[in-house]
Amino acid sequence: MSSLEITAVEALPGVRVILPRCHRDGRGFFSEVWREDAFDEAGILRRFVQENHVLSHAEGTVRGLHFQIGKAAQAKLVRCTHGSIFDVALDIRRGSPNFGRHLAVVLSAKNWKQLYVPVGFAHGYCTLSPQSEVIYKVTAYYDPASERGVLWNDPDLGIAWPAAPAKAILTERDRALPRLSDVPDFFPYSEFPD
Repeated sequence: MSSLEITAVEALPGVRVILPRCHRDGRGFFSEVWREDAFDEAGILRRFVQENHVLSHAEGTVRGLHFQIGKAAQAKLVRCTHGSIFDVALDIRRGSPNFGRHLAVVLSAKNWKQLYVPVGFAHGYCTLSPQSEVIYKVTAYYDPASERGVLWNDPDLGIAWPAAPAKAILTERDRALPRLSDVPDFFPYSEFPD
């Protein structure tokens, strides 16, 4: 029996919600947060090459919606180890029957859920509590020349962000990202995302 419960998301094939089992006792807890064999069984054949750890001090901090292109395109396995986030995966594969659709899920230190975001999806999140920490694995190294994004509050996306645009904390770069309709076709659609 796997220590990870991996659930496919019907609305967005390729995206998975993952719930690792957490064994608690008087000392604290133990949890297997990633297992190659469980991912293989779920059809997620991934080799992670880099792990990132992000701290956001304030509630309402928005990071994203980001992705990388070409050989630097990344799949991500995202979890929140302190605090909580509103996490979003957005299908940006033109020609996909789900193009422009998103999944939003709360990831927190309390619910211990993770989100697997495949290549061809933009990813971003908004912190729901102060001092939120996010750790995520990626399948390609960070490459500033390959980094792209979609405007987080593009009205065509219909994402119900928990932070109002006037109160959200973003970088100027993220505020200037293009709407999805202005993003070139970087990812050829395949019925079977990798």
